[in-house]
Amino acid sequence: MDTDHAVIIGAGIGGLLTAHVLADTFDTVTVLDRDSLPDTPASRRAVPQDRQAHLLLARGLDAFEAIMPGFRADLEAQGVPFGDDQADVRYYASGRRLPPSASGHTTGAVSRVLLEHLTRQRVAGHPRIRVVSGRTVSGLTASAGGARITGVRTADGTLPASIVVDAGGRGGHSARWLAEHGYPPPPVETVRIGMTYVSRRYRYDPALLDAPLGVIVPSFPGQPYGGAAGREDADRIVLGLQAMLDADLPTDQEGLLTIAGRLPDPALAGILRHAEPVGEPSRMRFPESVRRRYERARRFPAGYLVIGDALCSFNPIYAQGMTVAALEALLLRELMHAGPTGDLARRFFRGAARLIDVPWSVATGGDLRFPEVDGIRTPATRLAGAYLGRYQRAAHTDPVLSAAFLRVANLIDPPARLFAPALLLRVARAG
Repeated sequence: MDTDHAVIIGAGIGGLLTAHVLADTFDTVTVLDRDSLPDTPASRRAVPQDRQAHLLLARGLDAFEAIMPGFRADLEAQGVPFGDDQADVRYYASGRRLPPSASGHTTGAVSRVLLEHLTRQRVAGHPRIRVVSGRTVSGLTASAGGARITGVRTADGTLPASIVVDAGGRGGHSARWLAEHGYPPPPVETVRIGMTYVSRRYRYDPALLDAPLGVIVPSFPGQPYGGAAGREDADRIVLGLQAMLDADLPTDQEGLLTIAGRLPDPALAGILRHAEPVGEPSRMRFPESVRRRYERARRFPAGYLVIGDALCSFNPIYAQGMTVAALEALLLRELMHAGPTGDLARRFFRGAARLIDVPWSVATGGDLRFPEVDGIRTPATRLAGAYLGRYQRAAHTDPVLSAAFLRVANLIDPPARLFAPALLLRVARAG
């Protein structure tokens, strides 16, 4: 492969990290984004989810640091608080608090807009990378016969590239663009969850948030509402409420208080009543989780990849998206350094599928416990769902089970860890 120029579509988290990785191999990396990118940490139109509460898992922080050494120090310089991703967060499962436990893994309470801003600063300062804002990609160019993607089309003309990466998010256009060159769409898996979530920010007041990093109260079968509140950057609290199954979720103060009052942790309603707001509530819908199985595509062109939410977008309450995007970028770096890249797409999509399997099973396994959720259920998934319900009930009083469960939720261990014989025995004894 000619290694002169790579083009990344999308300057979100996945696109920026991919650019940083490819700059190790390519002489020039160009990142194109349709937005006018801000010079300060600020929300932008093409990323409506950046107004919502986010959580960077400990494994994600490690991946950011591996790609951009010193990145944690950048966060600390901005006043971002750090702590143990289990001991410093108050977790609930099936409506009851889990015993606190220490994971030994550190995470930072950073907003999506600050995380993207600092990543963009790193990328923009790289001598081989240029970030171009206000540039919309309308399609792909290809070699004769379409065997290789050779660049992108924009309103300003075509831009040749040795490799093109779609990091345009869940609304990406890869399937349509590839169809224009004779490639069928990939198999797609969906789990419809009917999620709505509302977030609002407040001045930080330790009297209103007594957990060092935050509180997480997920929804569960029989209770479609959930919520979270946590530290964010140097001086804010972010409060988020969620509703699954198309349940109503208002944005007015009294409506939010009604929802928060249904949840078991009083900190959520206390923040709504007493904290000083910073800005207005922001509401967003997330109808379904989507996984595009490019690793199963019968034909795929050389010189093209899909990454991040354009490859798989998860139910946001599991906080997996930014971490998975960072892990995919690390996978790409490993493959690029491994040697010849003629079959890069095949190797990347197979590796990414193995990487995605874990968070996908965590997210969809939890969602399919709701009888109302549309998705494929096999005898194995039904059995696993029933076991997970028993496991969570046992974990409410067993710190060993609690610690193992949270390590899986934080993508430190695979879900199979919950079926280890020693844990099966503890669940059976509790039952």
